[in-house]
Amino acid sequence: MIGLILLIAIVVIVVWGIGIYNALVKMRVRVDEGWSDIDVQLKRRYDLIPNLVETVKGYAKHESQTLENVMEARSKATAITVDASHATAADMAAFAGAQQGLSGALGKLFAVAENYPDLKANQNFLQLQNDLTDTEDKIQASRRFYNGTVRDYNTKVETVPSNIVAKIFSFTKREFFEIAEGEKENVKVQF
Repeated sequence: MIGLILLIAIVVIVVWGIGIYNALVKMRVRVDEGWSDIDVQLKRRYDLIPNLVETVKGYAKHESQTLENVMEARSKATAITVDASHATAADMAAFAGAQQGLSGALGKLFAVAENYPDLKANQNFLQLQNDLTDTEDKIQASRRFYNGTVRDYNTKVETVPSNIVAKIFSFTKREFFEIAEGEKENVKVQF
């Protein structure tokens, strides 16, 4: 009788452990999916920028410094890659900082474009501007989704009793993709 009770207890513990393990795996996959969504939207933004710069070049020839700053910021942003599954807080901060630098350079480019009525009326420029705005919105949505899945995953990894299974199978916390402090402030544009 004691053997049967012990066997049932072992089966219950194993089934419980399998359930928690599977839940952790599903959550980890969702976190990876969230990061992949961010990566896709950033790639889309990177691809739009050269077309935007070329369009502005035709109208704003003496704004070469602004255009160079945009391309330099794009270059810096594309140079930093992050593997979210192994990223440290410093890695994520550097990545977010590069993205913030690119967003700031683009903001200045759009502010400069305001001085060129022919450019503002150009259909190609307007379409690129709309595409970039749409992409920025999608990046923000992807970041919110990613951070939400990271929050849920980290909670599961750290709370009892799932933390026991997480520790046994080396599930580790993930870092958030947070907005850099400077990005929380309004962009200051001066002419």
